[in-house]
Amino acid sequence: MASSQLPPPQLSERITRLTSSLVREILAAAQAPGMISFAGGLPSAEAMPLLRDMPHSHDWMSPVFQQYGQSEGEPILRARLADWLAECGMQVSPQQTLVLSGSQQGIDLAAKLFVDPGTPMLCEAPTYLAALQAFQLFGANCLGLPLTDDGIDPALLAQMIETHKPRAIYLIPTFQNPSGHCYSAENRRALAEVLDHYALPLIEDEPYRELMYDEVDRTPICSLLKRAPWIYLGSFSKTLWPGWRVGFLAASSDLFPHLLRLKQAGDLHTNRPGQIRVANWLACNERHQDLMNLRNTYRTKRDAMNNALTTTFGHLADWETPAGGLFFWLKLRNAKDTRPLLKIALEHNVVFMPGEAFYPASGEPAFGTMRLNFSHANADDMKKGLATLAKIFEEYK
Repeated sequence: MASSQLPPPQLSERITRLTSSLVREILAAAQAPGMISFAGGLPSAEAMPLLRDMPHSHDWMSPVFQQYGQSEGEPILRARLADWLAECGMQVSPQQTLVLSGSQQGIDLAAKLFVDPGTPMLCEAPTYLAALQAFQLFGANCLGLPLTDDGIDPALLAQMIETHKPRAIYLIPTFQNPSGHCYSAENRRALAEVLDHYALPLIEDEPYRELMYDEVDRTPICSLLKRAPWIYLGSFSKTLWPGWRVGFLAASSDLFPHLLRLKQAGDLHTNRPGQIRVANWLACNERHQDLMNLRNTYRTKRDAMNNALTTTFGHLADWETPAGGLFFWLKLRNAKDTRPLLKIALEHNVVFMPGEAFYPASGEPAFGTMRLNFSHANADDMKKGLATLAKIFEEYK
């Protein structure tokens, strides 16, 4: 029987917008032996808490949790999430919380909720690369607002809303990824007033909130809203064990039912044993010491990175020492596209994130930027890796 070539399967038009993740590709390369990685936001193993089962803890190994669970999440975790959010200034009921498979799932749900092909969406420029991928996959036209020393210019925000009629805005106000920047208290209030005036939905993403090393205002913008719909995203991947993939969202009552149905359609529910372990941690007194140890560990690493940068990149770039989070954001004084330098750096066993990848496709990237993670490498590797990078940047024409 003669063989014939089968036609390719017919795929959705959405697949033409599906791009591979530069972060994931770089993380794969970062696993190579001898590689010094400044790329992804990998938590440090020494910063992860030793989780304990207390006498009052719920038994996460119970046969009950071997079965399917509620899409909303475990009731005990949802109740403790409401208390956890109250400590941040968010007054929500447990019924407004939804447990996620990592806060990344919340971005996916928000994209499905708001975006049709051609939908205008506002975001920061630069912003979280995977959020851009999620919104653009569903056809969003992502429009960037440049970051200022305070955060986002409220007047420009109002102008963009008037001009483009966006369906929602995505912001990372606390230890922003990739810049590490933190919005001021005044800027948060001003932005809330603009969003309320236009009733523009806010997607506020705060995975790095607890990684604070210097005192700054961290008031959630969602907590300041009186009229605008909102979704607030959080994660335990940066404070506990990222392998569990336990995150959460809270949402205004008009949006929550839709998000719940989208979650049900996506993966039914988040892993139940991990939920119980997180709930137990939230209830234990030791969590305060765990967070203090985590912050002290990362503060030391941040300061080591800052010192190493001063020695190696002090004549090449400018940066702001981040008050929290996991990243330094460098702006080269002699601006050049950093993407071609990544291949050269990989050949020298060093990996970083080119800053150009964090800008919406609808605008021009700011050439000469780069994101450097400080949580993963030790102090000696920081010095060695940054010295190698500085030499590459000096020699590249």
